[in-house]
Formats: sequence, C-alpha cells, structure tokens
Amino acid sequence: MSEPQEIVETRGNDRVDLLATDTNGDGKPDVWVSDTDGDGKADLFQFDTDGDGKVDITMVDLDEDGTPDTIVDGDGGLPPKI
Repeated sequence: MSEPQEIVETRGNDRVDLLATDTNGDGKPDVWVSDTDGDGKADLFQFDTDGDGKVDITMVDLDEDGTPDTIVDGDGGLPPKI
C-alpha cells in the first residue's frame, strides 16, 4: 500500500474534471485536466505515465497563466474519480 500523499495547494476545494482522456489507447484515462475553483478554467493537470491507472505526476497552475507553479510526483493528495 502506498503512503498517503501531502495535499498540494489548488485554487479552490472543488474538483470538476474538464477532461479525462486516454492517450495511449488502453481504454483507461491517463490525463486529467480539472478546475478546482469553479471558474471553468483548468488549474490542475494530472498524468498517468506508466499505464497503471494511477496519477504519477500532478501539476498545479495557481495563477492560470499556463506555467505550472507546483509539480509533484504522485496525485498530490487529489486522486481523480476514475
């Protein structure tokens, strides 16, 4: 069992997945793009890089300028609802 992850700071406490897509054709989502503050703009980006269905990299863009402010290994305490 993996260790609990520290929760990364996002713009809000809600999560609305704007995009969950399968980029490698295995039938499971491996990219998640989410809005956490209800403004309809993406600020949380997560990637499954090894195909196991779990988030391997989390990026947060707090000021929504297109440049991540935080990049962490794992789901950053914010696993997607798969």
